[in-house]
Amino acid sequence: MIAILDYGSQYTQLIARKVRALNVFAEIFPPTVSEAKVLSLRPAGIVLSGGPASVYEKGAPKLPDWVLKSGLPVLGVCYGMQLLALASGGKVARSNKREYGHALLRLRAKVDPILVGLSPGSRVWMSHGDKVEELPPDYKRLADSDNCPFAAMVHKSLPIYGIQFHPEVFHSEEGERWLENFVFGICGARADWKMENFVDNTIEAIRLEVGERKVVCAVSGGVDSTVMAVLMDRALGSQFTPVFVDNGLLRKDEVANVVEMFDNLDIKLKVVKAAKRFLGSLAGIVDPEEKRRVIGRDFIEVFKPFMVKADLLAQGTLYPDVIESVSTKGPSATIKTHHNRVKEVLEMIEQGRVIEPLRELFKDEVRAVGAVLGIPHDTLWRHPFPGPGLAVRCLGEVTKPRLDVLREADAILIEELKASDHYGKIWQAFVVLLPVRSVGVMGDNRSYENVAAVRCVTSTDGMTADWYPLPYDVMAKISSRIINEVKGINRVTYDISSKPPATIEWE
Repeated sequence: MIAILDYGSQYTQLIARKVRALNVFAEIFPPTVSEAKVLSLRPAGIVLSGGPASVYEKGAPKLPDWVLKSGLPVLGVCYGMQLLALASGGKVARSNKREYGHALLRLRAKVDPILVGLSPGSRVWMSHGDKVEELPPDYKRLADSDNCPFAAMVHKSLPIYGIQFHPEVFHSEEGERWLENFVFGICGARADWKMENFVDNTIEAIRLEVGERKVVCAVSGGVDSTVMAVLMDRALGSQFTPVFVDNGLLRKDEVANVVEMFDNLDIKLKVVKAAKRFLGSLAGIVDPEEKRRVIGRDFIEVFKPFMVKADLLAQGTLYPDVIESVSTKGPSATIKTHHNRVKEVLEMIEQGRVIEPLRELFKDEVRAVGAVLGIPHDTLWRHPFPGPGLAVRCLGEVTKPRLDVLREADAILIEELKASDHYGKIWQAFVVLLPVRSVGVMGDNRSYENVAAVRCVTSTDGMTADWYPLPYDVMAKISSRIINEVKGINRVTYDISSKPPATIEWE
């Protein structure tokens, strides 16, 4: 296995995911983990993740002394590289020009096990304000970029490497090869871990954790909660109760579609009608963080009648939900509060009453789990839908009339994407109703109505994303249909922002 020390990067779990994709098990630990705990697992190598801190900041997480004394291969990524450089006598300094996004990596060495199969120059993803300004005495340069004189380094005699870029993200063109070369070429790991192992181990772990207690499953109809519910069904049978909340924030015809989908999986849902409650709680609220907190609290209140004191709440939480909401194992920064990480849920987690079997996985891994469980392809490849629903796509105040407008526009978008054969090429597509009105001309009369934004992105894991280049004729048809068929919208825009710096959802 590969041990990963998490210094708080938003991408730490991506490293684990990429390693697991090589059929090698990877586990994440905080940098404060004991030497004995890690070495007892007999890791083939250690990866030091990136992180938001500066190595010189007061209280910045440090490199444990035992890492370099272990004799194991080490790969430092971004902040991890800077820690290696500092610990070995190099110099790290604030860069005059911060580097976020694509950069051209130039190889400056010809022979090294980690460079096998790499091209002399490729695009990589940078995300740093500091950089190694002076190499440690025992290190040599492997690569540079326009803004980074030491984009990759290696110890002259030991298998210790540092890279300033992020090989784990989709946008580093040869990032997977860097990791593959480290895992196999440097660490000598064996490719003997499969997703089937995860399913079998997780089912057994669920049974051990739950014991004789009951589990209430929060089901949304999305891929994550659907896979989670099937796992629970396999592990617990009648001990689990799947609950689907109609909160008034769902897409058009979503309730009927989800019930039918679960009937086909031989799982009977308990449907709770709670639209009045949620819309009442959201009245007058425009701040997106407060929307998420209110929705999360209401979900807990809706689930309470199904639970007695000893019961557990199961959620289909994935790693991106966790890392964007709160620090997990390393000192990461909060990006936004997810509805499944509000105060009430965190309190239940502290009480040991929340079970989240998918919390260390990404969407693509969850789909792989679903395939092992035999869930139909069309169900697994539905576009992601946020837990807070249309509330975070209805910018400004959330009201039923505004939601009805948004629902109709969103249904047209999805219908046209499927008709034009683009739906399956897109990770996520949706309409956002803006708190903006614009002047238009409709039927020779002046109109003053809402603006809608169409958002289509490609991604593999939701951690990074690019906007999807929808053909102009398809854009034109979507815009024309929304403006002509949805009363209340007279202008449609197309969002061409990538993640980062934007997030996929607007709120």
